Amino acid sequence: MHHPRLPFPARVSVSLLTAALAGAVLSGCAPAVDVAPAADAANPACASMMVALPDAIGDAALRKTNSQATAAWGDPSQVILRCGVNVPGPTTDRCVSVNGVDWVIREADAAWTLTTFGRKPATEILLTKDQESISSATVLADLSGAAAKIPATGNCVGQEDLQNLPSTK
Repeated sequence: MHHPRLPFPARVSVSLLTAALAGAVLSGCAPAVDVAPAADAANPACASMMVALPDAIGDAALRKTNSQATAAWGDPSQVILRCGVNVPGPTTDRCVSVNGVDWVIREADAAWTLTTFGRKPATEILLTKDQESISSATVLADLSGAAAKIPATGNCVGQEDLQNLPSTK
């Protein structure tokens, strides 16, 4: 049986279609992570941060999510990021500075919440506390460079800073 040769453009089209289907099959193996978008996820400042995110944090690879301005690392997800959350106001929660980015740290039973301070929009990271989780120091070191793409408008003030403020008496 004789198979007719396809003209060059048709062969290229078949090759592109085959590659596209292979990509769809491969990406179909890892479903997108369901992450609720933050209220200000459409803020243009989030876009500059999102393109600067690392492909991995520790051994946890970046995964696709189903919402704008969100990211997830690990399978199952160990780190979730959402850009466009409410900017935290003054707080007595612990605040740390990592590579020039201030983060407010809140601890709950199953996870840590790390939120940028003094940046609008704010970025929130949810970090699981199970035995397989990545250390918060690694997460903040790996994500502070991307978070710094959103300009700082202020910084954390500690108790020692409050004691050194000039008196208004």
